[in-house]
This record gives sequence, structure tokens and C-alpha cells, in this order.
Amino acid sequence: MTSATAAGVPKRAPAPRPRKSVTGTRRTVVALFLLPALVLLGALVVYPIGYSVVRSFQNASGDGFAGAANYKALFTDDGIRTALKNNIIWVVFAPTVSTALGLVFAVLTTGDPPARAKPRAWGKVRWGTAFKLVVFMPMAISMLAAGIIFRLVYDQDPGKGVANAVWVGVHDTFAESSAFPKAHPGRDSPLKPEQGGFVTTQAVHTGQPVALPLVGVAPDRMPKTARRAATANPDPGKITGTAWQAFTRGRGVGRPGAVDPSELGYSGMRIEAVKGGKVVASAKAAADGTFTLPAAADGAVLRLPASNFREPYNGVDWLGPTLVTPAVIGAYVWMWAGFAMVLIAAGLAAVPRELLEAARVDGANEWQVFRRVTVPMLAPVLAVVTVTLMINVLKVFDLVFIIPPGSSQDDANVLALELYRKGFSEDQPGIASAIAVFLLVLVVPVMLFNIRRLRREVRR
Repeated sequence: MTSATAAGVPKRAPAPRPRKSVTGTRRTVVALFLLPALVLLGALVVYPIGYSVVRSFQNASGDGFAGAANYKALFTDDGIRTALKNNIIWVVFAPTVSTALGLVFAVLTTGDPPARAKPRAWGKVRWGTAFKLVVFMPMAISMLAAGIIFRLVYDQDPGKGVANAVWVGVHDTFAESSAFPKAHPGRDSPLKPEQGGFVTTQAVHTGQPVALPLVGVAPDRMPKTARRAATANPDPGKITGTAWQAFTRGRGVGRPGAVDPSELGYSGMRIEAVKGGKVVASAKAAADGTFTLPAAADGAVLRLPASNFREPYNGVDWLGPTLVTPAVIGAYVWMWAGFAMVLIAAGLAAVPRELLEAARVDGANEWQVFRRVTVPMLAPVLAVVTVTLMINVLKVFDLVFIIPPGSSQDDANVLALELYRKGFSEDQPGIASAIAVFLLVLVVPVMLFNIRRLRREVRR
């Protein structure tokens, strides 16, 4: 027995052996879990990107090296240049408008939690949750369905297109359209065409009733105020007459140049007396088509001005070459303003209410609180939303493909649509691949900026 043992010092227990994992080392387990994701990432992302880069340097058939010719086409091809110009418009306006509307909606639907807050603070709208639901609901609709909806909304016919129905309604409230766009003189008429209107072939004189017969207006298009036409009574000191729809149904029925019992007067028809190229008197026909002009009109010719026959206002050509891109951007904003609203509302809920109350106590009004406190506090969220939408609009395809008609699709063209055209319609896969690589180059910096900002916010 040794002295250590004799002294009663216990022996040190042997160190425990490290336990091995049932499934092996940690790195092996991590690799096994990541392998499916890495395979999918390589097959669906890495390989297509690499193949597109290689294909962008080949000719149309893919069996020859084209050098930078495909990339040169990006700046020389008219269709691609139009698409690039429209993409710039999209990137500038679509994210900005969507974010601005989202900010307004978020502020209007988010009130101050404290019970002591004044009702006017932040202008919270009633039924805020329902309002948010309505604004966000378009996000649940596919781009295809939204494109079809707005193709109908922008229809040129006011009877079909909601946009033109509203626009025409507002226009006609302030400038009523003519009820006689198709009216014209019949055979043996005392009227002749002149500058879109009609004038009498001979001068008129007081005491001699004037007949102004017209045809061409469908019965259902006659003014609701129109009544059965009456023959004007002669007046020695004035010029009287009748403007009416000289047409009676039935073959051989009615007297040419005379008012028949079933014929209607042109209610509201404007008549002008012209002497020496100047209008000396004017009048409007009554419900029965009769009118009266003063003695100053003696010896003048009567004119039915072109305003009587102006075609009805048919609204705006929303999908024409001029407005097609703003119209499609409007459809995009309708879909994505709700997305911006939800993200901004989440950021707004995190804004310290003490800062807002302090600003109000210091005498700031609601606009100053919004501009000086709320917006600066929301700047990181607004940047994330705007950048996210910028990435999204760089890839926009569905709405531009569906909404514009064939006649104006070239004017609404964007890079994603031009990529589709070059690759599948024009059989130029080399140029299509170059467009794809170019889009990737545009998207990557914006995406990296967004990732860096998100990481910065997480660290904070």
C-alpha cells in the first residue's frame, strides 16, 4: 500500500469517453439535411443561370459563338429599347405610388392606442379592419385574373368598361353630348352641308315659316323631351320655323317637307342666323321642334351648327399607345398597395407613441407629426417595401401580356415580355438569354441592398 492510499486520498476517476451520435458526426447530419435543398437549388437556380450565361454568347441555333452580339442587340433592337424604357418607368413609378398609397392607408387605419388620445389623431377611419381587408384582397388574386379584370375595366366601350363609364358620366355632367349625331338632310331638303353642320340654301324672311327637316336619328336616340312636331305659325315681325325628324314608318306614308302627326321635333336643336359670316341671332328649338328668331335675322341664312351633330363622347382610350403603360401600372398598384399597407402598418405599430404625444404637446399639428416624426421613424420599413416592389416590377410579365390589346402591346412592352417573345415567338434564344442575364444583373444589386438592410434591422 502506497503512502497516498494510506493517507486516504481517493483515486481520480477516469475521464468519461465522448458519446458518439447515433447518426454520426454533426457535420454529416447537417449535410444530409441540406442535401435536398442544395440539389433543388442547383437544379432550379444555379444550373439555369449558368446555362443562360453560356447560351447568351451563342448564336440562334446554339452551335456557334456569337460573342457580344446578343448583348449589343439589347441597345440596338427597337423592341428591347422600348421595353427597357418602359421598365425604367415601371421602376420609378409603380413602387413609389404603391408605397405612398400603402403609407396613407396604413396611417388612416391605425389609430393611437391610448384612451386619452384625441379622435382626430392620425385620422383613423371607421371599420379599419374591413378597409384593410378590402385593400389587401387583390393580393389573393392571381396576376392572370387581375389582368382579365382590368382588360374589362379599361374597355373603350362605356357600356362595358368601368373606367370609361365613370369618365363619360363625369364628362356628360358638365358637357352634355348631342342627341343628333347621325342626323342629316333627306332628299329635296332646303339644307346643305357646311363645316360639320348644315345651312339653308336660301335666305329666310320674316313672316315666312321655315321648314328644317332632317332624318337619320333612331327613334330610341331621340331626346326624352322631344314631343310631336308642330308647324310653326307665321309672325310678320319674326322668323319662325320647325326642325323635326321628317320620317314616318311605312312605305309611301307621310308628306315630304311637311310635318306629319307621328313625327317628333328636334328638342334642343340650336339654330343660328348668319349674315355676312357673323351670327346675328340664335335660338333653341322647343320640345315640339319650333323656334323663333327676331327681326334682325331677316335676310340671313339659317345654320344648324356642328355642335348639334357632334358624336357622343366615348371616353379615353386607356389601352391606346399613349396611356397603356400608366394603365397597366394602375392595375399593378391596385394589387400591391395592400401588400405595402400591411408591412407599413406593422412598422407603424412599433413606433413609440410617446414621441407622437411629445410632438403634439410641443404644438405640432397632425401633418407636422406625420412628416417630421412618423415618416422618419418608418424610413427603414418604407425602404424595404420600396426595394421589394422594385425587384418585383423588374420581373413584371403577366399584366403586360394580358391587359394591352395586340395593337398596343408593343408600346407597353417590358423586358420580361420581350424575353418571352425573343425566346418563344421569334426563335432567338441567344438574345432571350442575354435579356435574362441583363435582368439578373439589374435585380441582384437591389436584392443585396434589401438583404443588407434586413440584416441591419435584425441586429438592431
